[in-house]
Amino acid sequence: MFAVYADVLDESDPLRGLVIGDRPEGPVPAGWARVDVRAAALNHHDLWSLRGVGLAAEALPMILGCDAAGIDEEGNEVIVHAVISDPSTWSGDETLDPKRSLLSERHQGTFADTVVVPRRNLVPKPAGLSFAEAACLPTAWLTAYRMLFTQSGLAPGDSVLVQGAGGGVSTALIALARAGGFRVFATSRDEAKRRRALDLGAHEAVEPSARLPQRVDAVMETVGAATWSHSLMSLRPGGTIVVCGATSGPNPERAELNRIFFLQFRIQGSTMGTRAELERLVAFLELTGIRPLIDRALPMEQARDGFAALLAGDVFGKLIFTR
Repeated sequence: MFAVYADVLDESDPLRGLVIGDRPEGPVPAGWARVDVRAAALNHHDLWSLRGVGLAAEALPMILGCDAAGIDEEGNEVIVHAVISDPSTWSGDETLDPKRSLLSERHQGTFADTVVVPRRNLVPKPAGLSFAEAACLPTAWLTAYRMLFTQSGLAPGDSVLVQGAGGGVSTALIALARAGGFRVFATSRDEAKRRRALDLGAHEAVEPSARLPQRVDAVMETVGAATWSHSLMSLRPGGTIVVCGATSGPNPERAELNRIFFLQFRIQGSTMGTRAELERLVAFLELTGIRPLIDRALPMEQARDGFAALLAGDVFGKLIFTR
């Protein structure tokens, strides 16, 4: 079958190991299902995989991709939940399972004609969502939903700062926060991206180091080292920083622990989301009418162009591969 996969890992030149070609279809274990992929979303996770982060050399060749929407063996339109847990040893929140993985880490991913996943990982796709829109949800949009509505402690009317407007998680955070009744601030180094953040629903968009007109109740932190100090400075006493990633690096020059304990900040980590949260996210989109922002959709045969655009930061919203 057609597939986009990693054959070599290279930390400094991740695209060197990207291959577009053919791979054999894998078996379907008991309790699993084969899904014909109609659309799949590109994530930073895929670039990190090519660098060897979360993907071991002995697992190669590995089909990349966490997210997909398609049609299962019974003809149902489905969304694939990307978190693979072990129900024989773990119950409850699958994101906390020590043995969990994402598709394309230990199990072949979604950038292919078909993907094989546990049947419990399939969520019905509503007719009102296109396959491309639905493919945006399992990683970026689910991560944003969990950050805002599970981890932040925010209530409608509260204020939130979204660092680094432009990425898939950040654009999802802006749209979801506005629809959820929050006052939304966003940052970006790029003036054009700040304008687009306003169009997406942010009340104000500023440069990353700019002082906000008010201290916010929570900060959604996806950038890491480059914005950490600004996140702390922008937060009200007793507020929360929810951290889901660190695209600029995980180790800020100053942790500023004195500010954290003196102002009683809460630092909350957040990773992906549960299948139940994915179902609630789908319902939220149906009720509100908001839809994922898609930067562009490319045939999967042009996957290298999509990877290059993401690596260059030339993306606002989600980049989709279609079959």
